[in-house]
This record gives sequence, C-alpha cells and structure tokens, in this order.
Amino acid sequence: MRIEAPEGRVIVALSGGADSVALLRLMLEAGADLVALHCNFQLRGEESLRDEAFVTELCKKLEVELHVKRFDTLSYAHNKGISIEMAARELRYQWFEEQLCELGCRFIAVAHHQDDQAETVLLNLLRGTGLRGLAGMRSKSGSIIRPLLGFSKQDILAYLEGIGQDYVTDSTNLEREALRNHLRLDVMPLLREINPKAVEHICQTAELVQSALDSPTPGRHSLNALYQWLMPYGFNSAQIHSIFDGQLGQSGAVYESPTHQLLRDRGRLVLRSRLEQEGTQCLNHRIVETNKPLEFLKTQPLTPDYAYLDADKLQLPLQQRLWQKGDRFRPFGMRGIRLVSDFLTDLKLNLFEKQRQTLLVSGGNIAWIVGRRSDNRFRITPKTRRIYIVSTKQT
Repeated sequence: MRIEAPEGRVIVALSGGADSVALLRLMLEAGADLVALHCNFQLRGEESLRDEAFVTELCKKLEVELHVKRFDTLSYAHNKGISIEMAARELRYQWFEEQLCELGCRFIAVAHHQDDQAETVLLNLLRGTGLRGLAGMRSKSGSIIRPLLGFSKQDILAYLEGIGQDYVTDSTNLEREALRNHLRLDVMPLLREINPKAVEHICQTAELVQSALDSPTPGRHSLNALYQWLMPYGFNSAQIHSIFDGQLGQSGAVYESPTHQLLRDRGRLVLRSRLEQEGTQCLNHRIVETNKPLEFLKTQPLTPDYAYLDADKLQLPLQQRLWQKGDRFRPFGMRGIRLVSDFLTDLKLNLFEKQRQTLLVSGGNIAWIVGRRSDNRFRITPKTRRIYIVSTKQT
C-alpha cells in the first residue's frame, strides 16, 4: 500500500484502531508533514484510557507530534438532544477544524476506507436518498481528505501485519445496536457471499455518481460518461480509469478490449472495432478515351474520392497495398518528392486512419494515395488520350 503525501501540513485523526494507525504509518512513509490528534470521548471507561495510552506511546515511538482532548460526550449529547454517535462526530470535527488554524495545517486526514464507503452508500439507501447519497464519501471534501478510500479493510490489515504494527480494537464496533455495525457484522458478509466483489462494485457505483454530479472539465469526458460509453465494448474498470486519467495526455496511446481499440489522439478519443479490416478498399475504375481531356475533366466530380490518371503512363493493372515506411510520391501540383508518412501527418490523420491508408501502385511508383492525393507524374495533360478513372465511391 502506498499513498501520496498532501501538500502542506496535515492533521491525522488517530483513534488507535487499525484504520487510523495504518493511515498514520502510510502518511509517514509518504513523507507527509503531519500532526496527530486523538479524541477521548470518555464513553468506554478503561478502554478509552487504554486507547489514549496506546496512541501516546505510538506517537512517541514514531516521533510524531500528538494532541489529545477529552470530551464530556454524554453531557453534550444530552444538552443538544442528539444521539451519542452524532455528539461524538460533532465534537470531533469541531475540534479538528479549530486545530487547523492553530497548528497551521491545510487538511484533516481521516481513515475511511472502501468498506466504510460501501456501508455509507447502503445506509443512505436504507434511509432514503438521492444521487448525493448514492455518491457516498469523497476522497476530498473541503478540508477533509480520505487517503484510504481506495483500499479495503483487508488491504489495511494485511499492511499492518506486514510491517508488524499492532493496534487497538474498539469493543463497541462489535455491538449491533448501531445500524452501521449491524450492516458491517451481518449484511456485508452476506453480500460478499452473494458476490465477492460486492463492496468494490458499490464503491464503483458511488464513484460514477460522483462523476455525474461533478461539473464537466472542458475537453474531458467524465468518468461516468466513459463508463456508459466503453463498458458495452468490453473495457474493464481499470482500463476506463486509466483512460479517464490520461485523456489529456500525449497522443498515440491505444487501449484494447477483447473486441475494440481506443486511441487517444490530440485530445480526442477514437474507438474502432478490432474486427475492422485493415487492408485494401473496394475501388471502381474505368478507362475513358477522349480527344479533349481537359474539357472532359470539367464535367467530372473533382473530389478526393476520385483520381484521374493518364492511362498510357500507367502499368496496368494497378496494385493496391497498405503504405509502408519509406514510401515516397510526387503530390499532384508539385515537383518535389514527399514521404507518404509526412504527407499523412500533415493531414493530421490519427493512428487508426494511417493504419488503414492504402496506395495504388503502378510498377514501383505510387499513382494515388487512395482518397487523398494522386501523383503528379500521372496527371492529365492536353496530350492525354485515355483517362484512367478510379474512385472509392460505390455505384
């Protein structure tokens, strides 16, 4: 497990439980400038004192600045007419916000993780909610950051075991009186039996809802929009996140699903089927005899879909093939020789369009870059008597 250190000094909410201890250790490994805060709500007698003693010893060992505050949570809850759980939440965050200025910190890091996110979404559903409730918790909300939101409880426990770090357990987390605990102890294990990836999928949904609620960034597809577009074409969650993160990056990156390819090209995303054939196109061609070739051309469609070549300068039949590195031709209207690769780049074709580009070749010379430009050596002149007409248009 790794996390990135936030800019500036940060408060780490340290309860002493596995999640907050892992957060503290990971923040230290990331090189964060931090200070730890511990709340003693004085609700569990000796156990509360045990937790306070544990975090004090831990911070001393790790040389982390620690501030501890004891609260009369029961009196606060009684006076405010709220639940003890809500009272503890209010007291905790009020103190954290006060300490932001006093300690010169920018953020408050809390240890919510993937399992907490899934529980939050389900709680909101049970109570009745709209899109904001389905969005769950955000990785950053005001001064609150949640660096562990992408990790599971299992990830956290494995990390602590790996570094030999102990922690304390809050006995109230094993009681079913609180609805969240009931979900954690009974409902979530059942959901995992039904689908081992239940938590991951709930969190994925919350992330997509967040994306749908966010204001769009100019030039970028939202994560939700990418999911709706690309999932039916076989792209998986990891790929779509990579596409989302890199969509404004350098052109040329190609992502592949079993059935499709996606190209990042100059701020655009181009999708094509892997079954799409790269190779020769079906062309129509005929020869017209005339004593007035230039007059004849005036009656014909002069678009890139058509090429008009002097048949007597060609070695028929023409061969069609994909362009290759090093191919050169003399563009119509020019005397100089150009690389086909440079010509296609100047047209700002994307990688997929370049891969599909074919040539008509007369002997060893390119007569037509199909659908783009003919070669000046085979142009129609007043002396032309037979005109070779070739087109991509199907009749």
